[in-house]
This record gives sequence, structure tokens and C-alpha cells, in this order.
Amino acid sequence: MSTLAPESNAALAPLRQALWTSAEGQAADIRDGASWEAADLLASAREQAARILVDATRAGVDAARSQAALRSSRVRRKAHELVLARRGTVLAELRRQLREHASGLQDDPRYPELVTGLTEQCRKLLGPSAKISESPNGGVVAETGTHRLDLSCPVLAELALDSMPEESELWTR
Repeated sequence: MSTLAPESNAALAPLRQALWTSAEGQAADIRDGASWEAADLLASAREQAARILVDATRAGVDAARSQAALRSSRVRRKAHELVLARRGTVLAELRRQLREHASGLQDDPRYPELVTGLTEQCRKLLGPSAKISESPNGGVVAETGTHRLDLSCPVLAELALDSMPEESELWTR
């Protein structure tokens, strides 16, 4: 994948700022919701593990310890799987909302300036003969020969999210 020329950064700054601001707000909301859901899942898993331990102790010392360890491990693994699955769902929803919001940038009064900057970037990267068309989702797509450059708003939003080191912090709280 080609990297953008340094002068492209200025042209993409308004888009990056808008995406960044939107992503931060959405990420905070989603992170808060995911944190509450994860805490509930962990509390439920701990309660279930405690019940398993009590039942196993009554069944016999050796058998109980073995059984409790096995069940506790399964419960922790299941809770972990549930948390991971929920995190994946939350991240997928964040990406969906981000793509949707990025597509809505077409209504921004600065959008024509953004398209002009993206078009110039395509010509710089693919040459003056590149066939450039506006994406229905905002932004542009350029083609020349076997090369294709997708600078549509949803793709740029995804790239911005993927490049944010803060994305991994969503799951550490």
C-alpha cells in the first residue's frame, strides 16, 4: 500500500480531525458500555465459580478440589470467551458507525475542498492519466492500469482507526 505524501497531510487534516473527534466520542461511549458489560459478565462468572466450589467441596476433598478447579477453569474460559466476543461485537459496531459517519461527511461544507485534495493526491500517486471518480460513500476512487487507489471516506476512516494506538486502550479498562 502506498503511503501518502507529506503535503497530503494538510489536505487530509480536516477529515482526520473530524474523524478523530467523532471516533473519540464514539469510542468513549462504547468503551463505557463494554466496561459495564464486562464487569457484569465477570461478576456472574465469579458467582458461578463460587457456587461450583461449594458444591464440589461437599462431594469430597480430593474429588471436590479436582472438580472445582476444572469447573472454575471452564467458567473463567467461558467468561473470557464471552468478553472477547462482546469486545469484537463492540469494535465491529464502532467500525460500522465510523464508516456511516464518514459517509455523512458529504454534507459538510468543506467536502468539495476535501474531494479536490483527495483528487490531487490520486494524481500524485497514480499519475495524471488516472481515472478518478467520486465514491458514492464520499471521497474518491482512482484507477490506472492494474492499480486502484480507494480514498473513499469510509476507507480513510477505517485506516485512521487502525492507525490509532488508542484503539488497543479500549480493551484495557
